[in-house]
Amino acid sequence: MELGGIERSLLGLLDSFDYNRFDVDLFLYGHHGPLFSQINCKANLLPEVKELAYLRESFSTKIKNGCYYSAALRLRDEIRKSFSPVNNDETWAQVMRKTVRPFPKHYDLAVGFFRPFDLIIEKVNADRKVGWIHTDYRNSGDNLEVIRKDYSRLDTVVGVSEQCSESFKDIFPELSERVTVIENILSENFVRNQAEEQNVTSEMPPDDGTIKLLSIGRFSTPKNFDNVPDICRRIRSAGLNVTWYLIGFGSDEELIRQKIAEFGMEKHVIILGKKDNPYPYIKACDLYIQPSRYEGKCVAVREAQMLGKPVVITSYATSGSQLEDGIDGVIVPIDSEGCAKGIVRLLTDKNKMQRISETCMNRDYSNREEISKIVGMIES
Repeated sequence: MELGGIERSLLGLLDSFDYNRFDVDLFLYGHHGPLFSQINCKANLLPEVKELAYLRESFSTKIKNGCYYSAALRLRDEIRKSFSPVNNDETWAQVMRKTVRPFPKHYDLAVGFFRPFDLIIEKVNADRKVGWIHTDYRNSGDNLEVIRKDYSRLDTVVGVSEQCSESFKDIFPELSERVTVIENILSENFVRNQAEEQNVTSEMPPDDGTIKLLSIGRFSTPKNFDNVPDICRRIRSAGLNVTWYLIGFGSDEELIRQKIAEFGMEKHVIILGKKDNPYPYIKACDLYIQPSRYEGKCVAVREAQMLGKPVVITSYATSGSQLEDGIDGVIVPIDSEGCAKGIVRLLTDKNKMQRISETCMNRDYSNREEISKIVGMIES
């Protein structure tokens, strides 16, 4: 349960069930991560399988925790990579098949909230099996044949936005009849309460005279944080005194730091790192920005809107389903120059900033009614 939008969306889903009507079993690969303690206690947490718990960890971490089978496969894949591409999904499925016994219960509905779906397909007995789409696969760089095979074994495919679903149907038209839309379910009370839990003025000083920009996400190619230093430089060149804070972690951190140095933004692009509770930082910022190359539907944008923050997103393929441009946020071009100009235009229009903020505070972004669609699947 790491600090990702998918994990936070899962928390909202689990909080939305009527536990007087439904028994909900939850199987997690690992019983750890900063969001693990936030899981609804009414959900029945099934026992952990250790080999899966450290599936994505390093070879040394696997050995340290006694995961010798997956460690052996990791070593095998490292050798294979020298000769041909390695499909991690196949390796993870191999570990799952070796270490997970079939689930003893029969279920009305089995939900795979994130790929791959081999576990619910092969180990779970259920009337209906459903898998989620959290991204736009047109731009993900994933092997589309692997994805096609994964989703084709499901009864229903759920996209987190209309455009995310349409994109999926364009790529896999033979699966179109199985696709439906269920928006991410989020808890406004949780977000707003968590925003009051911590004082972050030591990291984001309120009186330093700068406009505070914030972005949250994994430090990886889809989030486009490697271009933040260039965008920030352009905003400052336009005469705005901004500091851009980044919350997250991931494989691109070194690249981002290199870009910060390249554009001389050491004092103006600040990596805050991994935060168990990002909401006080959202509360402390002046503008939330999601500069992504592609998204399904970004949870962090919704959470910023819940806290009444003006938001800017780039014009990725599914951006139109994320917000109403000019009403509860602004969509800007993806390229660094266009992105910077769009941010400058918004920051210099105080009335528009205020209108967007007020609109966000007056809207319900929880999507709590979406649980009825899942209930409909169960009852049908």
